[in-house]
Amino acid sequence: MLKEERQAYIIHQINLHNKVLSTDLSIQLNVSEDTIRRDLNELAENGKVIKVYGGALSKSFQFPFQEGNVYAKDAKKEIASKALTLIQNGMTILIGGGTTMIELARLIPSDLQCTFFTISPLVALELAEKENIEVNLLGGKLSRNTNIVTGAQVINELSDIKVDLCLLGTNSLSIEDGITDSDWEVVQIKRAMIKCSKNLAILSIAEKLNSNQKMRVAPLKEVNYLITELKNTDKILKDFANEIKII
Repeated sequence: MLKEERQAYIIHQINLHNKVLSTDLSIQLNVSEDTIRRDLNELAENGKVIKVYGGALSKSFQFPFQEGNVYAKDAKKEIASKALTLIQNGMTILIGGGTTMIELARLIPSDLQCTFFTISPLVALELAEKENIEVNLLGGKLSRNTNIVTGAQVINELSDIKVDLCLLGTNSLSIEDGITDSDWEVVQIKRAMIKCSKNLAILSIAEKLNSNQKMRVAPLKEVNYLITELKNTDKILKDFANEIKII
């Protein structure tokens, strides 16, 4: 594989999953980790990714956000719009982090009266613009790799609340393995979020479906709703529709 092809693959994986590990890319591309590190350094120097220890992040993690840096922005806006149909006055809602959740927070109607809990300071700031919404930002260690709070303090706080609906993004979703991720701290937080929720909605662009990461968050049976940018009759969603409600 040519360097240009290899780097195009790396950029796509970073955009799709928000972050990549050098060790994983080395296995996927069948090259040395030194080669991957050189690729990531070059891509970072050219302003295409953010280099971090052990891998790289999507430029969508840079704050303040630049519109051109958000991958599949139109699809994420469509997903956010669909997710609004699950939110009703008086609900208590737990919402995760990521660019899709930020789009959702921006779309919340100004007259909606709900209580929101979130692990994302960026989502909390967007929600705080809505005058009728009560916003609770859970406290913990801020992860620079994900822009969410993590750690035992967050898990303890989540154990003390019960919510009507949890809205989560995902790195990967499949019929066999359910929700999976590549970050152990994120896995623990998402498990705690699911545990305190009456209903769970996964918001995901279609590209992430039928893919897997190394660590399991929860089986598919724990998901009540799957929201993508696709029509619910799309053939890609057929197998998922047999297990959960598609929006």
